[in-house]
Amino acid sequence: MEHEEKGSAYQLMILILSIYVLMALLAETLFPNVITGQIKIILDTADTVICFIFIADFFMGLIRAENKREFLKWGWIDLISSIPPLDILARVFPPQIMEVLRIGRIARVLRILRAMRGARSAKTMISHAFKNRTQGALSVAATVSITLIIWGSISILIVEDVEIYPDRNISSAQEALWWSVVTITTVGYGDFYPVSPEGRIIAAILMTAGVGLFGTFTGLVASLFMEDDDENEEVVSITMQQMELIESLRDEICLLRAEVESIKEMNT
Repeated sequence: MEHEEKGSAYQLMILILSIYVLMALLAETLFPNVITGQIKIILDTADTVICFIFIADFFMGLIRAENKREFLKWGWIDLISSIPPLDILARVFPPQIMEVLRIGRIARVLRILRAMRGARSAKTMISHAFKNRTQGALSVAATVSITLIIWGSISILIVEDVEIYPDRNISSAQEALWWSVVTITTVGYGDFYPVSPEGRIIAAILMTAGVGLFGTFTGLVASLFMEDDDENEEVVSITMQQMELIESLRDEICLLRAEVESIKEMNT
């Protein structure tokens, strides 16, 4: 049961990431004039990282599956839907292979159905996640962190337009991602910073969320150690009870032996 709860919490995170990838793909399709340049680089970078998570998820599932053939009936969707952004793959593969890989992008829609099918329903997954609050909270916190970093990177590039703020120092996707990460982790190197009022509001949101997330991660890690201690104490308690039972049985056996010996002596 505990393994099922942990799996459902992890599957919840995979489902949320799958939905994010699908929404990003939809946004690129519906708003091609907006999702361009540095913003597209950020989305592609995030998509690539998530694709590696999906690939790892596929191989973990394949290794753990007792029936590999049964797993691959739906597992192949996981593998195909883990194809990274086509712009990145186009630098490596020839056009003929790229046409085949485009089908894998469509499979991301099916991947959500696969995640839903694996946990029966989103309601079941969420209920399992909240039964084991530590595992569920870790999944949610990790997903929120990734989402905030992506949102902060895109937002800062949008609000700090070079035509309005020519003195801006966050002008590329790499700089925006770096700034977003150091801001949400409350490190704040100061090498990149917003110059617009809107950008400072975004920074304040990231810093506030970062403090909360850092406290959440710290508390959850402490909870995991406490859970391990509780489990160890329970094991020790059960072991002591078993030892006491063994001692009691040993005493009873000694008494029975003494009675048998006394009966033998009486008969002789």
